[in-house]
Amino acid sequence: MAVQITVCFVIKKKLNGQETDIQVEDIHRIVKEYLKTLPKKSEKEVAFFGGTFTGLSMELQKKYLEALQEYIERGDIQGIRLSTRPDYIQKDILEQLRKYGVKAIELGIQSLDEEVLRRSDRFYTEKQVLSSIQQMQSYGFEVGIQIMVGLPGSSLEKEIKTIKTLIACQPDTARIYPTLVLEDTILEKQYHQGEYQALTLEEAVERSRILYAYLEQAGIRTIRLGLQATEELSKEKTMVAGPYHPAFRELVETEIAYVFLKDIFEKEGVQTIFCTETEVSRIVGLKKKNKERFGKDFQVKIQNNLSEGQVLIGNKVYSREERIRRNLDVGTSMDF
Repeated sequence: MAVQITVCFVIKKKLNGQETDIQVEDIHRIVKEYLKTLPKKSEKEVAFFGGTFTGLSMELQKKYLEALQEYIERGDIQGIRLSTRPDYIQKDILEQLRKYGVKAIELGIQSLDEEVLRRSDRFYTEKQVLSSIQQMQSYGFEVGIQIMVGLPGSSLEKEIKTIKTLIACQPDTARIYPTLVLEDTILEKQYHQGEYQALTLEEAVERSRILYAYLEQAGIRTIRLGLQATEELSKEKTMVAGPYHPAFRELVETEIAYVFLKDIFEKEGVQTIFCTETEVSRIVGLKKKNKERFGKDFQVKIQNNLSEGQVLIGNKVYSREERIRRNLDVGTSMDF
């Protein structure tokens, strides 16, 4: 995967003719600063995140994309990635994006459930989402999907239905985000009025584990689990409530390993695992959580002649695919 040079922007109300908080000069400055530190031979892409890129005027989209052409022509960057909403996809926009070197478009879908979308002030439909994905694929773009767990009115059942429908569209990548209550949002008001209850960290990890397993089983790469740690999120007042953790992906991987190992141990009665050095942290778990759960009989030993993702338990080798399959077979014991 390409190294990302991230350009974050915020869409503003049109004051003094300004649509966002960044200018073309800012894009040049950000890209040049990144290029100084990134390995020259690495594949690089510029990613526009933070706002709905295709919600900007066609003229401003063009200005931002034109600013990157010199870097593409010199081979400094190999492509452009951006995020947008399903209801901001149309033919003329896609034609312009393709013309200026955009390789990947990520759709902030959140959910396909009608009630969840309505309560989240998203007024597109499942039909629009599927049509947008199909259009993007017909233009040759890499398609990414962004979904959320724990939105108002949502449930694990609704989230599984959403992910299964989206998997059938064969996207290239996915991101899973737990819902956080941020200050100065409608959700904060609902939270304080008792109309919305945020997921606990344990619940968010469990729901994400199931969705992540479905995606991996389908061969779809999950490029992010949980929100990226930022200076803004670390401010005390920014996040009011919700299951934020800076190592959210590691927590999910810990649970995937735990569910798999628990199932094996209960059936086989063996608690010694052989795995590659790179697999140890997943098996032991974040902060050795799985080691603590299984107790003193739990042992992990290194055996580097195993393939990536494989573990040897007793006299049987289990693949990463088997680990994921068992997670889906076992399901969840939590009441959502």
